[in-house]
Amino acid sequence: MRGQEPIDTRSASGESEPWRDARLTPAERADALIPLMTLEEKIAQLVGVWVGADASGGGVAPHQTDMGAGPEWDDAIRQGLGQLTRPFGTAPVDPVAGARSLAASQAEIVRASRFGIPAQVHEECLTGFAAWRATVYPAPLSWGASFDPELVEQVAAQIGRSMRRAGIHQGLAPVVDVTRDYRWGRTEETIGEDPYLVGTLGAAYVRGLEGAGIVATLKHFAGYSNSRGGRNLAPVAMGPRELADVLLPPFEMALRLGGARSVMNSYAEIDGMPVAADESILTGLLRDEWGFEGTVVADYFSVRFLERLHKVAADGGQAAGLALKAGIDVELPTVDTFGAPLVDAVKAGSVDEALIDRALRRVLVQKAEQGLLDEGWQPLPGPAEDVRLDDEESRELALRLAREAIVLLRNDDAALPLNPAAKVALIGPVADDPMAMLGCYAFPNHVGPHPEQGLGLELPTLRESLAALVPGLAHARGCAITGADTGGFAEAVELAASSDVVVLAVGDRAGLFGRGTSGEGCDATDLRLPGVQADLVQAVLATGTPVVLVLLAGRPYALGDEVAAAKAVLYGFFPGQRGGQALAEVLTGAVNPTGRLPVSVPRDAGGLPATYLAPPLGRRSEVSSVDPTPAYPFGHGLSYTTYEWSDASAGAAEWAVDGEVTAAVTVRNTGERGGAEVVQLYLHDPVAQTTRPVVRLIGYARVPLEPGESARVTFTVPADVTSFTGANGRRVVEPGDVELRLGRSCADAVATLPLRLTGPEREVGHGRHLLAPAHIDRNPPEGRG
Repeated sequence: MRGQEPIDTRSASGESEPWRDARLTPAERADALIPLMTLEEKIAQLVGVWVGADASGGGVAPHQTDMGAGPEWDDAIRQGLGQLTRPFGTAPVDPVAGARSLAASQAEIVRASRFGIPAQVHEECLTGFAAWRATVYPAPLSWGASFDPELVEQVAAQIGRSMRRAGIHQGLAPVVDVTRDYRWGRTEETIGEDPYLVGTLGAAYVRGLEGAGIVATLKHFAGYSNSRGGRNLAPVAMGPRELADVLLPPFEMALRLGGARSVMNSYAEIDGMPVAADESILTGLLRDEWGFEGTVVADYFSVRFLERLHKVAADGGQAAGLALKAGIDVELPTVDTFGAPLVDAVKAGSVDEALIDRALRRVLVQKAEQGLLDEGWQPLPGPAEDVRLDDEESRELALRLAREAIVLLRNDDAALPLNPAAKVALIGPVADDPMAMLGCYAFPNHVGPHPEQGLGLELPTLRESLAALVPGLAHARGCAITGADTGGFAEAVELAASSDVVVLAVGDRAGLFGRGTSGEGCDATDLRLPGVQADLVQAVLATGTPVVLVLLAGRPYALGDEVAAAKAVLYGFFPGQRGGQALAEVLTGAVNPTGRLPVSVPRDAGGLPATYLAPPLGRRSEVSSVDPTPAYPFGHGLSYTTYEWSDASAGAAEWAVDGEVTAAVTVRNTGERGGAEVVQLYLHDPVAQTTRPVVRLIGYARVPLEPGESARVTFTVPADVTSFTGANGRRVVEPGDVELRLGRSCADAVATLPLRLTGPEREVGHGRHLLAPAHIDRNPPEGRG
């Protein structure tokens, strides 16, 4: 479609209308259009239609009939259309053909309706643009492991640019849920178990996506990740303090610090109230208290779920009314309750048309912001032939993030890097499986197998990548990821016994709704490795050959006494299409590992849920025989070099409840190779009016250092970051003694700085300071390290 002509977006009369005037504000343009629209035209802007791009590039392929009871295409667009759902993410389609098809679909939408308004197009983009032949980046747990907001922002910007070229306007990412129970299959989609880490990295992703012109959509507002038993969509057992202090802060940060323009509701029910029908959350909190002005889009089918699953609505019309009143603006993925049921409900008087107008105004304002109401609008910013979704720049970014996200948990006797002269055996079910690199929202896993099309991208396995660096690498599978077949154990044990060292690769395969061991709807009953993989680990360890255990997984699995004999342990959280190369480079020493755990790795498969954000009675105690102490704590990670920390200090001993204080430490690379230390700042509040986590992260800095180089890391810490929900249910900064702990992990404090917060108790709200930023002064003068 080189030299594409602008689509004629004028109304049926052919005359220009005030709402097309780009000199007016988006709100003024929306207000000028709404009174001109019929009820049916208004509601048509509040729905999506699920279609797939035609592989020929010639037009619409109405795949929505495969997804559910969606309308036929001509009927769906007659009154206009709010959104197009996943034209690239439904089935494999060549990017150029997909862009042409999308442009043709938009032309049909414009011609069919009275006002000629294009649809807003959305796609998934959690691990990259979820399209065939698009680069697949590491999963969000790997973002967390990197502790690198700047790189995450670069990745998101690259993803956003690829989406814009293809004609996409909105991305359904990031997930800023804080994982609370690792058994939950969607743990892989979260950034970690700490709200500060999730919030800062989530905000970075939002900045990158929004900076590329894509509307970022925060998922899933709110409470979704705290479901009972780690079961998807299960009721949430949570009080208001846990919601306010753990699950809400990342959303605040992503909105205030990132600028997200859209929010997706949670499927969850909290204390018996489904969020999709909860006006206190979607309007009272999100809009009235936080001032959010963007759009709230329904998680797929969640409005109908009010009737079918939650049983709080008798029919589709009532479900639509509840959702609109609560604050949902757009029903996704396709026309359902916001179709005929809502039209009938408004005409019957059971739903107020003012609710339609409220949602419509938000939708039209966002469309105006994106130029969708402009005359001469074009569906693509450039020629369709220029749409390329997997280029060298994107692959290099994916590799950089994968390298930074590999976590070295143990390295006894300097087992790693591998000895170049050693006879190495690679064993395990994920060692030669390309899909073991990908999360459940990567296109090949999310859409399902299409053997006739292929994966659409180069996806080297760990075996292929390691063989390129380790001559004579031998391989045995040992067992499958799932199932009870131990028939391959004998070959694996024989190979291990005849080798100098074993790299034993175990873990997950991501999928959806039971098609994998990790991913949406793939929840676990406990944290044992899937299938007979734990038995394979034991059989190989029993040979006495030194074992380097490598995990490629979407959740932390129990690594207690049963793997104590392993010499080294590496963890990769679905590291993306270049993850095999990153792992091989770390194993051989070409890359120095710098990742840190975004989740604790448990010691026992039971005794859960338990993350590091626990009050004293959530830790090991004399009143219970269950010890939840993890095998490896949040923030932990080793290196092939060594670091010395010194001269930790605070800027003052007293800290005003409305002021700030500094905390500083000098870090020196005392080893023989370059690396990056992650300096973590934790808060300990020994006595408070409500129970508090023993420690919680309030700041961090990733500090690259060459051999002999040092840096002074200084955090500026506002008192606001000590705030919590007090006894009266309000967020307060409480005076009294606190400690700032500078550490290598939540359990490894290098320095403790006692301070006293002074002044009266102070109430803070959404406008409080959210960050403790770090300043890095390289090679400071002598006397400071």
